[in-house]
Amino acid sequence: MEPKYSIFTSNRKTMSEKTRYSDEELQEFKELILDKLSTARQDYQLYKNAITHGDGNDTEDTSPTFKVLEEGAATLSKEEAGKLAQRQLKFIQYLEAALVRIENKTYGICRETGVLISKERLRAVPHATLSIDAKNNQR
Repeated sequence: MEPKYSIFTSNRKTMSEKTRYSDEELQEFKELILDKLSTARQDYQLYKNAITHGDGNDTEDTSPTFKVLEEGAATLSKEEAGKLAQRQLKFIQYLEAALVRIENKTYGICRETGVLISKERLRAVPHATLSIDAKNNQR
């Protein structure tokens, strides 16, 4: 008698059985990350220029002024730009770390559970290191 196979038997691995993304899938994520990295670096440069007035040739920093309110607003604006620049730099570092994980073929594997992070999550947050379940358990 021949063995009967279940309709659920398949040669393809399911998401829960799959241990890593294929090279083609990793390439797709790499392109996504490189695009986001390029944009993030441009934004970071804009924030840096806002802090240092790197894009201006005026005499704003050298001319004497007695406009206290304007100076306060300018200082606040520089502080805000500084915070945004720090945040953007951190984002750049996360994206660069994701590229390293792609090269090591460990990208997309949850660091808590060891299961694959869903493609949808990685497309939304390409530097994610936790699956949705693991992230929710952190709270």
